[in-house]
Amino acid sequence: MADKFNKIYQESIQNPEKFWQNVSEDIFWFKKPTKILNKSKPPFYKWFEDGVTNTCYNAIDTHIDQGNGDKTALIYDSPITNNKAKFTYNELRNRISKFAGALDNQGIKKGDRVIIYMPMIPEAVIAMLACGRIGAIHSVVFGGFASNELASRIDDSKAKILITASCGFEPGRTVEYRPLVDGALKLAKHKVEKVIFFQRKDHEVKLNSPLEISWEESLVNAKDKDCVEIGANEFAYILYTSGTTGIPKGIVRDVGGHIVALKWTMKNIYNVDENDVWWSASDIGWIVGHSYIVYAPLFKGCTTVLFEGKPVGTPDAGVFWRIISEYNIKSLFTAPTAFRAIKKEDPDGKFFSKYDLSSFESLFLAGERADPDTLKWAENLLNVPVIDHWWQTETSWAISSNCTGIEMQKTKYGSACKAVPGYDVKIIKPDHSIAKPNEMGDIVVKLPLPPGTFPTLWNADKRYEENYMSNYKGYYQTYDAGHIDEDGYIWIMSRTDDIINVAGHRLSTGAIEEVLSEHQSVAECAVLGIADKLKGQLPIGLVVLKSGVEKENDTISQECIKMVRDKIGPVAAFKVVIVIKRLPKTRSGKILRGTIRKIADGEDYKMPATIDDPAILDEITQSLIENKILKN
Repeated sequence: MADKFNKIYQESIQNPEKFWQNVSEDIFWFKKPTKILNKSKPPFYKWFEDGVTNTCYNAIDTHIDQGNGDKTALIYDSPITNNKAKFTYNELRNRISKFAGALDNQGIKKGDRVIIYMPMIPEAVIAMLACGRIGAIHSVVFGGFASNELASRIDDSKAKILITASCGFEPGRTVEYRPLVDGALKLAKHKVEKVIFFQRKDHEVKLNSPLEISWEESLVNAKDKDCVEIGANEFAYILYTSGTTGIPKGIVRDVGGHIVALKWTMKNIYNVDENDVWWSASDIGWIVGHSYIVYAPLFKGCTTVLFEGKPVGTPDAGVFWRIISEYNIKSLFTAPTAFRAIKKEDPDGKFFSKYDLSSFESLFLAGERADPDTLKWAENLLNVPVIDHWWQTETSWAISSNCTGIEMQKTKYGSACKAVPGYDVKIIKPDHSIAKPNEMGDIVVKLPLPPGTFPTLWNADKRYEENYMSNYKGYYQTYDAGHIDEDGYIWIMSRTDDIINVAGHRLSTGAIEEVLSEHQSVAECAVLGIADKLKGQLPIGLVVLKSGVEKENDTISQECIKMVRDKIGPVAAFKVVIVIKRLPKTRSGKILRGTIRKIADGEDYKMPATIDDPAILDEITQSLIENKILKN
């Protein structure tokens, strides 16, 4: 079956230089590279070393040169503010080149850092691409992040300018940016030279001159700027990973490899062509938003959607279907959490039947493991392929996926399919030997990593080497755990630290979660290992129920325990399931399993900077006390 895919995959592994040289012919270069891969200083590999290009030119100008300036590039849809807008490639270029001129007027030059701290509005995309146009390095910080997190990123990047907005909007509340920005500027040791505020309608804030100016003010006397020539190994952006301790890691992206890889993915992984409409329901503060709201779709020359809303509550659980129908979306990429939220609110799919989704061909899920139950639910509802794929902030694009634009593979529920061309994925066991099929271990990728992945960390080469490249010589450590089966399918079971040891048996919390999610009343769940004097660790399950469930919580708990014992066996020592109202998550939808575990074990923990609603942790603590897991 997979002859075409296997052929392309093997080419990419056996002769990566030739493979990526051929792919690189598809992008615009001011100077084409002749040095495809520099391997002289591992683990610091350089792709397309002598090439010269520009991120913004490849995203915008090249399509205008090809006569597609009047094609819609960006659709903005905000059910929270009831605003909609469309921008052609011509219109985007006009706005981007003007704002690039505004940055130039503020003294921003090639290599300078610019912090973008904004909600999901077109100006955020314009600011990102304006930086790319003049060779400035942007660092997008999720809008609404706490002051100390914003301050740490200002300090580490030594940003010259902060671009922000007066506020962001969440369902039922306004997130005021003014106090957050004020707090960050006070905390930051490094002082920015200018703050540019985009004033949202009816939510203007007072500006403190001369440090602060409005977006409109910045455009006065701004001249259009052309794209500057940028070396392939210069940096396009810094995106900080949200650590709970210490300095966040600044993931950097080199310009050349980023364009080459991301443009290739649109057709080969997602089967999206120039005339298609694509939607990634994420936030530009995360890697998914960088790669698949802004850069990849625009490199490809298709239409991308910028959505300021939530899967439920803006106004209801049918908003995703409305967006797909209204704009004739071909493919959607979102987090499993979004679909779990929709399934919880509308388990029977009543909202779905109201809309025409005849344009829709595929759904891609990533961000955390997609439980088979949610995947099957979406598949049955949508009647299109639902594809779980796996990647990381560090890689910027998929490590494993069903590459629908090359050749469809069969679905194995619970697996993120096979390694994507460019990634030589292995499983390494605790004794550092390569695992056999179906043996559990650390998931690693053989070096060199393909183009578009992170070449280092911002001003932290040593940290890059020590954190990612030192535990397994010659491999990148993903910090995910799982196995590869006899057909080459990759099974991501948990983060490395989510492997629990029950009386000497290594168990994956992901495998237990998979069983729990099959219960007809369970909307979503989390399993964690808590400390136990006898067995080392014991697993406990936290489950959130679907709307309208009438069955008693105790009954559901007992049924869940029986299912795990039946499917995984007594070895799991699984005896506790607690029904809760909601799970603590990051704003990108990842469940904060590590924080829950620390609470359960009575350990000190730091409030995660990325948490969506801090009040949930008190709810979890109370539930653990009531169920005698935690002493009062």
